[in-house]
Amino acid sequence: MAQQVTDAWLHQAPWIVWLAYCLPLLIFLPGMLRDKLRSYIWLCFISLLYFTRLVVNLFAEPGSALAIVGMVAVVTLFIAAMMYVRWRAREVRAAGAIPTVSGE
Repeated sequence: MAQQVTDAWLHQAPWIVWLAYCLPLLIFLPGMLRDKLRSYIWLCFISLLYFTRLVVNLFAEPGSALAIVGMVAVVTLFIAAMMYVRWRAREVRAAGAIPTVSGE
């Protein structure tokens, strides 16, 4: 988020661009706070859009530290969200597979 805000500020973007940079990341925050795996999955898809934009930025400005930091942040976000979904889904499946004894 900080990289997106810094990028918008450095390019003196209008408020609508700031909104377009930040809103997609903030939309999934309530679902993530409630531990909804679907929110994490959609965050992975949205992070790919940021990835493509940063690849274009890196080709346009190969030495840009801001684009490099953004790329590292997006790749880290994608991997972290993907691995969380994988591990949490296994945990949820394992908890659902445990037979419960009722009537004791």
